[in-house]
Amino acid sequence: MKKKSVVGVLLASSIAVAASFTGCSLVSSNSDADMKQCIATVNISNAEGTDAFDSELISNYKTAVGTTEIYKDELIAYYLNAGISYVNSGYTYEQVFNMLVDGLVENAVITQYSIMYLLDYKAGTGSAATVLEEYNSKSTYAEKLQYLLTDSSYDDPEKDIKIAKYTLYKSLNDSLDSYEQAILEEKDSTAGTETHDIPDGVDAEVDDYYPAKSDTDKSLDYKVYTGYPGNQLADSGAYKDDALEGTNRVSRTEAYNNFISTLITNNLVNPETDDLLDVETGISYINDEYVAQLENRVINKYYDLYEKEQESKLTDDGKYLYLASVYKSLVDSQQLSADASGFTSTMDSLSDTSFILYSPSTDGGGTFGYVYNILLPFSARQSANLKTLQTLYADDTEESGYKADYYIERNKLMKKIITTDQRGAWFNGATDYSFKADDEGWVAGEKYYAGKDNDRNYLFFKNNLINDSQYKPLDKYIGQYSYNGKVYELEDGGYRLIPNRLTIDDMLAEFKAYVDFVLGGDKVKFTDYDPATGNEGYYTSLTAENLYSDSQKKEIDYGKFIYAEGEVELPENNAAFKVDMFRKDSVQYKALSAVNELQYAYTTDTAILSKYLGYSVNIGDSTGYIKEFECAAQKAIDKGPGSFNVCAGDYGWHLIYVTNTYTSEGGEVYSEANWEANTEVDGTFENLFYEWVKSQNISEISSIRRTQIMTQFNKEETVTKNQSTYQDLLDLGK
Repeated sequence: MKKKSVVGVLLASSIAVAASFTGCSLVSSNSDADMKQCIATVNISNAEGTDAFDSELISNYKTAVGTTEIYKDELIAYYLNAGISYVNSGYTYEQVFNMLVDGLVENAVITQYSIMYLLDYKAGTGSAATVLEEYNSKSTYAEKLQYLLTDSSYDDPEKDIKIAKYTLYKSLNDSLDSYEQAILEEKDSTAGTETHDIPDGVDAEVDDYYPAKSDTDKSLDYKVYTGYPGNQLADSGAYKDDALEGTNRVSRTEAYNNFISTLITNNLVNPETDDLLDVETGISYINDEYVAQLENRVINKYYDLYEKEQESKLTDDGKYLYLASVYKSLVDSQQLSADASGFTSTMDSLSDTSFILYSPSTDGGGTFGYVYNILLPFSARQSANLKTLQTLYADDTEESGYKADYYIERNKLMKKIITTDQRGAWFNGATDYSFKADDEGWVAGEKYYAGKDNDRNYLFFKNNLINDSQYKPLDKYIGQYSYNGKVYELEDGGYRLIPNRLTIDDMLAEFKAYVDFVLGGDKVKFTDYDPATGNEGYYTSLTAENLYSDSQKKEIDYGKFIYAEGEVELPENNAAFKVDMFRKDSVQYKALSAVNELQYAYTTDTAILSKYLGYSVNIGDSTGYIKEFECAAQKAIDKGPGSFNVCAGDYGWHLIYVTNTYTSEGGEVYSEANWEANTEVDGTFENLFYEWVKSQNISEISSIRRTQIMTQFNKEETVTKNQSTYQDLLDLGK
């Protein structure tokens, strides 16, 4: 991936947001003395009436926390990072600054409690006095926090410390990127304006990632790139892979100077006492930000330990009794509310955290299912011709509003539809997501699909596909379908693309070839259709006589518009099929992921790309979709998952693939869940359900625990606010 220069892009981070606040200082009183006024103090060891556990914590470790002083410059920084958005949303300055002060106090309370808890964790069954002595021997607060975060139970004992530093440095680089983007845009932009939806999770880093120099050398391989000596791009480690396209020493130093100027303007940096060229250790504001990151890691570590204690209770020592009870309660609830007339609305709520455990029975054998939709549209000229046909053959006496001749003429127009790969924006948009497969040693036809002649070489989302130590894998997306066309790299960093032109028969050949490639065999079977020869008779066989299922009522047989049909060989559609539907090594997951990738490559129906398993469709009733699509989708759903139909419509060709269905008999979707066997198996229903239950419960437990801590320790004897020191901020705007 290459970042391109684009005006106005601000990346989210605690420091980067401050860069959006430029110009005059927030307050007229801009002295260093004013900014260093103490606005609040916190010391939770002064709390009275604590429970036995907390009382022992305080007794053993109260000297570790002391009194935390919160200064006005912290409040200003917090405002620049987070408060501005609230003021812009209509809140008064008084409301915002009171809220921010409360937030700083709460953070101090939680930090102090977490420090005592982690000291107790370090002591284990040993001596609290020994741990406390070692903690207090550290000369700075940052060193004390680093001591708490060092954990010998990790493969890398200093992992949390490095994550804190990486988070800070990445935040700084993101902020400098935003400044440099504007500078590069003023001089020479290479950014394109094309857009195309990308899968969720592109370039999402794994939790608790930091770049290490090697598998054996766990040193942090990441620095801030300012353009000044010692902080050149060559010195920045892993940042080099994400640097802005076109970055150079001149534009970067200008960006850094602008960033520092913003901080100086708001009195967060003192040019007389700070070493402005030493971005990593010489600037007090940034040093304070590093301490804040360490505090965040300390709080996170406390919650991680607390949540692990609570999590063990959910599994009942491997018996999963609680999990089974939650499952049964939800099944019973859904059984009581099961209603065939509204089930498609229920289907639309399906997700990794919203489960359908019971489906209703339907009259007449109808059923429900999900379908993907690859829409290959008419061109602008063809659409204009279609409008002419609609005007020419309009007839209100017909069921559809058109004479039979309209559909006969439309069929002829369908033959002329040409589609191309829609992913040009992934080359020439704001971000270049492309990479050459052979640069990574990938062999065409083996590691990735490169067309029938193995002559295609460009893929997308290298980070997610290759670097799984840093980036999360993409969901329901294989990533092995190469760009379908010729690609020429230009000197200015852009690309010249010549996409291959596909008829519907070419598209079906690509569909079969790629799904077969992903599944590793001849798994796609057509019914009375051969992609090599097509269905030429389709364009000429339709007549006014055979169009209608009931010629007297002028009821159209919409099955006449199905051009091709077939199925992908999948396991039997039953409870076991659904249990494994999202296991990444299952056939059904690979198949739907391959089809989903083809949607991203070809469909112009972008709404489908945000659907969990596709559009929800019921059989036997009107769906609200156009009749051709409805008929083709219902016929495919009737055959079950893996089935597909291609039909004509007023928008173009629809390639419809069935991802999942529910039986007409209704009942429990998963039969009897096998918690013991599957809960720890990634992607199984039981695993997803457990992760949801755990998340719901642990999140609630953590929230309750946070409230308990604040109730216990945010009191008059522990917290003092000096409102007079920040009254000028409360009075802003009055």
